[in-house]
Amino acid sequence: MNDIHINTQNNESEPVDGAEESSSRRWAKLKRNKAAFLGGILLLIYIGCALGAPILFRGNPSTPNLLYSLSPPSMDYFLGTDELGRSILGRILYGSRVSLMIALGVVGVGILFGVPVGLISGYYGGKIDFIIQRFTDIMLAFPGFLLALALVAILGVGLKNTVISIGISMIPLYIRLVRGCVLTVREDVYVEAARASGTKDRNIILRHILPNVMAPIIVQTSLCMGTAILFAAGLGFLGIGVQPPTPEWGSMLGSARAYMMGKPHVATFPGIAIFLAVLSFNLLGDGLRDAFDPRSRI
Repeated sequence: MNDIHINTQNNESEPVDGAEESSSRRWAKLKRNKAAFLGGILLLIYIGCALGAPILFRGNPSTPNLLYSLSPPSMDYFLGTDELGRSILGRILYGSRVSLMIALGVVGVGILFGVPVGLISGYYGGKIDFIIQRFTDIMLAFPGFLLALALVAILGVGLKNTVISIGISMIPLYIRLVRGCVLTVREDVYVEAARASGTKDRNIILRHILPNVMAPIIVQTSLCMGTAILFAAGLGFLGIGVQPPTPEWGSMLGSARAYMMGKPHVATFPGIAIFLAVLSFNLLGDGLRDAFDPRSRI
C-alpha cells in the first residue's frame, strides 16, 4: 500500500512539473527576445511616469501662464510650453496617467464582454454561435476607429464615453479570438473526459477551457492596449475625446496644429510620447505571441 501511495504521488506530480517546465521555457524565450525586452523597458518607464507624475512634476499642469506662452525648451521648461504657457513636460507626465487609465478601461470592457461571449459561442456552437458570429461580423464590418468615432458621436465626449466607445470596438476582436481557441480546445481529451463524467458545462468552461485560452487573451490584451492609446489620441486630436483642460496626448496634438510650423516642439513631444507608448505595447505583445504561440516552436 505504501508503494502504491508513493507511485500515485509521483504520477500526479508529472503534469505539474511539465507545466512548470513549459512555463519556464516560455518566459526564457520571452527574455531572449530583444524587441520584447525593449518593449518591456519602455513600458516600465511609461508606467513609472504615470504613477510618479506628482513627484516628477510639481504643480498643476493645467494652470496657464501666458507670460511664457509657446516658450521653447529651456532650463525652466525642459520641453517648452504650449499656447497657454503650460509646461509640456508636466502635461505629458499627467497625460500618461490618462492614457494608461483609458487603455486599462478599454481592455477591461473588451475582456468583460468579449471573452464570455466568445466562450459561449465556441463551446455551444449551433444557433447560438451563428447569431453571435453574425452580430460580430456586423461590428467587424466597420473599421475599429470609425466604430469608436460613431459611438462617441452618439454617447458624447468625455473620458468615460471615450473608454466605453473604444472598448465596444474591441469586443468583436476578443469574441473571434476566444471562439477560435475554444473550437480547438473543446475537442481535447480532458474536455471530453470531463463532459463524459457529468461535469456541468459551466465548470468545464471555467476550469478546463478558460485556463487553456488565457495565453492568446494575454497577447491580445497587450496589443489592444497600444491600439486603445492610439484610438484615444485620435479622438482627442479631432476634439471629441478627452476634453481640455485635462492633459491628454491627442488633445495636446490637436491644440498644437496651429503652431506646428513656427513652434514644432508643441506637437513633437506629445507625438513622441504616443509613439513610444504604443511601440512598447506592440513590441511586448509580439514577444508574448512568439513565446506563447506553439506554432513558433516548430
